[in-house]
Amino acid sequence: MQPSVAIVLVNWNSYAVTHDCIQSLYQATYSNFTIIVVDNGSTDGSGIALEKEHPTATVLYNEKNTGFTGGNNTGLTYAIEQGFDYIMMLNNDTFVEPNFLEPLVNYMEANPNTGIVQPRIHFNHDRTLLWDGGSYFSKWLGYAYTKGYNKKPTQEFLTIKEVDWITGCGFLTRNAVLKASGLLIEKMFIYSEDVDLSFRIKALGYALIYHPDSVIYHIAGMSNKSKVKGKEGYVTPFVHYLNIRNKIWLLKKYTNWYHAPTVILTSVAYNLSLMGYFIVRGRFKKLKTAFKAIKDGLSDSI
Repeated sequence: MQPSVAIVLVNWNSYAVTHDCIQSLYQATYSNFTIIVVDNGSTDGSGIALEKEHPTATVLYNEKNTGFTGGNNTGLTYAIEQGFDYIMMLNNDTFVEPNFLEPLVNYMEANPNTGIVQPRIHFNHDRTLLWDGGSYFSKWLGYAYTKGYNKKPTQEFLTIKEVDWITGCGFLTRNAVLKASGLLIEKMFIYSEDVDLSFRIKALGYALIYHPDSVIYHIAGMSNKSKVKGKEGYVTPFVHYLNIRNKIWLLKKYTNWYHAPTVILTSVAYNLSLMGYFIVRGRFKKLKTAFKAIKDGLSDSI
């Protein structure tokens, strides 16, 4: 019997995108997995439509939009309670190769010291280009980043390797690990929450692994860009608020004292350059939001 896997998708007013993701999962060759869709307070009836269209999926409902964190936590909690061996957070704007699960589960089964494993993630609009070829963190700069972005994969990205954190776009872990680490921090809503959870799992002594034999494709940008360019651009002020605030929370929690001088200088330089850009472009609502994000980031913590 293959180990059981719960795949958690979060839907918010995006029937077509989530439907396409589920249709892609139906092609998976791994036999023992269950799709769990969390409808995150949708107002367009997409959760009900998905439940009717996909009777084999489990659909859970949140009364309001609780963000990537709250939506996933509803699914993760259900999966833990149901006793699945493995649980995967998967962005709803992804498509999977049919054999994407086998390398991930097989690696976890063979390596009990591994806490999380992620697939190789390509863009969907051009499937030859990487979106995430492994995620890293510079302790001296306080900077979380990915390698291979928008590049064709070289040998570096076709090799199993240990990484610093795992993206929530494709994040497979063990039921027991989540019980020990705790779930996503809900007040983060979205952005940097996957870095925080990765760091907590790593602190338990587990390795975090990038596995290139598992491949998925990501549409990217579904959650942070408007389809129409407004006075403030495509990205809303709220997105910048969450990004800035959550990064400050992350740095406050994980920066060692001896890294603090360079981390602070880097963070100040980044935020000043961002606010300067807002001034030049006349995006004063974003400028005001940035000031609030810095204030809230410094006055609160995770």
